[in-house]
Amino acid sequence: MDGTLVDTEPYWMASEVELVHSFGGNWTHDDGLMLVGQGLWNSAEILRSRGVDLPADEVVQWLTTRVQEKLDTEGVPWRPGARELLAAVKERGIPTALVTMSVRRMAEQVVAHIPFDAFDVIVSGDEVSEAKPHPEPYLQAARLLGVEPHDAVAIEDSLVGLASAVASGATSIGVPHIVPLPESEDHTLWETLDGKTVDDLVALAQAKAGVR
Repeated sequence: MDGTLVDTEPYWMASEVELVHSFGGNWTHDDGLMLVGQGLWNSAEILRSRGVDLPADEVVQWLTTRVQEKLDTEGVPWRPGARELLAAVKERGIPTALVTMSVRRMAEQVVAHIPFDAFDVIVSGDEVSEAKPHPEPYLQAARLLGVEPHDAVAIEDSLVGLASAVASGATSIGVPHIVPLPESEDHTLWETLDGKTVDDLVALAQAKAGVR
């Protein structure tokens, strides 16, 4: 979700700076890049190690609430082509899952801004025992959709998210945003989702199936 569907990473980074500074610490843009795509509880422990004197659960709740406030006041910034491709996928009757390390209440807030029934399933960071880069989030999404992971296509923007998708067995697409993504035979890189079609997704999935 964050960085692939909507451009909320700047909201997260600004909130991290605000939180760390409130405890007298220092948090830079490069520090923020380190947390992109991480599970929130992993991020909370890193923030705690930098002086945030709160239990991890409270760190997660504070950050989530702050980002949700920014979504309400500053709007939902969509990534280029993401909403359009999602709509086209739904029009073709393809089951969809939102797999995010944000908590469910934030995921539901973002989904509520989509003017069509976008996702059949939401898997959020507070509903899995293992966060990305572990494959559990994507494996759980596949189970809930009733599909085999290797029949699915996953779109990600972060290193840890892409690692999770690849490890699940899904055809994996990386769309770099805040952080660069490496070239690899394990995934495909697209510069943007703008102009991409359902047929492009199907072609990638069929190409991977032909390799198996």
